[in-house]
Amino acid sequence: MASPSLLDRGQRAGLRLITKAGALPFLQNEDVRRRVEWLLQRGAASGFKAQAAAGRAFAKRPGGGAPARTAPRPARRLFDLTPTEDQAMLQAAARELADEVIRPAGKQADSERSVPVEVRAAAIEMGLGLIGVPAELDGIAEEHPAVATCLVLEELARGDLSVAVALMASGSVATALARYGMADQQATYLPHLTSSEPMDAALAVQEPQPLFDPYALHTVAERRNGELVVTGVKSLVPGAFSAALFVIGAMVDDEPRLLIVPASTPGITIEDDPAMGLRAARTGRMVLAEVRVPDDQLLGDTDDYRDVVRRARLAWAACAVGAGQAVLDQVIPYVKERHAFGEPIGHRQAVAFTVADIAIELDALRLTVWKAAARLDSGQDASQVIAEARRLTATHGAKIGSDGVQLLGGHGFVKEWDNERWFRDLRAAGVLEGALIV
Repeated sequence: MASPSLLDRGQRAGLRLITKAGALPFLQNEDVRRRVEWLLQRGAASGFKAQAAAGRAFAKRPGGGAPARTAPRPARRLFDLTPTEDQAMLQAAARELADEVIRPAGKQADSERSVPVEVRAAAIEMGLGLIGVPAELDGIAEEHPAVATCLVLEELARGDLSVAVALMASGSVATALARYGMADQQATYLPHLTSSEPMDAALAVQEPQPLFDPYALHTVAERRNGELVVTGVKSLVPGAFSAALFVIGAMVDDEPRLLIVPASTPGITIEDDPAMGLRAARTGRMVLAEVRVPDDQLLGDTDDYRDVVRRARLAWAACAVGAGQAVLDQVIPYVKERHAFGEPIGHRQAVAFTVADIAIELDALRLTVWKAAARLDSGQDASQVIAEARRLTATHGAKIGSDGVQLLGGHGFVKEWDNERWFRDLRAAGVLEGALIV
């Protein structure tokens, strides 16, 4: 049973957010509003409001006792892919957000390299970024959230993969702090991610080198007089310009580790790093030149870093499922309605087989993602299944995007249609490291 103070905080947060959420147009739908209110009552305090990163200070706060963690989910005795009631509610809420808010804004977000204010506001009210934070830390998780996070990422990416990355990047940092942080670290940083004025944050693992290996980082943190002196470069960091806090990967004592680095730390320079895809996430390059941080800023151990890499790959695979579903949903009616030589082009074997291949590859990827997430939630080793999901994403995710462009012919090549944007984003899903975790 929750303590009275926790219950009081949850009630105050819920009432505050329900009041704000009522002004959003798509929440006038009674069914959607019921789902959102359920989420808010579970303690989703807020999401991601852009902050001026350089000015934020993090006062050290002691944590009380052991760090809070989510509990493993009991394994099911039968093979059952039906989401639980909680997971289904989260999935439905994310689906409504994707259909009503994210999809219509995808083209603008891509061209302007920025998520529109109204989209970010809607995501804040939904609180989906706190899906990996335990309820006692003002999140909405009561048990391991990998399956629920994959379902949410899939739905959001079906609206637009790039926008989904921009909206969930800060939540991934919150999940990392909740999963690997000590009590003092949770007390110091998590309130800034779960408060009514939440900050932006980013998980930076990727580096600008060919054939990048996340386990052999070029970013190095040397121990000097009780401090860690960090030198290196992180690339394709989502929301790098607005992030007030980074969790980065660096080699410490010849082992890859996670390190908490506030954006205001001297020696950090943020440069623009635009890419072919993920335009809405406005990726940046983080240059660290003799950046000094206390050694108590290390987050977790080497095994935790490896866990982050695996969970990030699964998150990208879940995003690829969503974007791939968007491609399939668009090409099926198109090949039925588009006529050539007196009949729908879908009557041609080459077209029909290509659409069938998309559906087959997509289902294979989705089932692999769900299997890996279920293993994580039940505390089992999911390394092999995650590796399979990563391979499927790299191979078939990009092919689904390419086939979608091909099936639409000239329409697939112009920006009036969404497929060229989805193709660019799907290329990223199979190669990038970090940024998101489940």
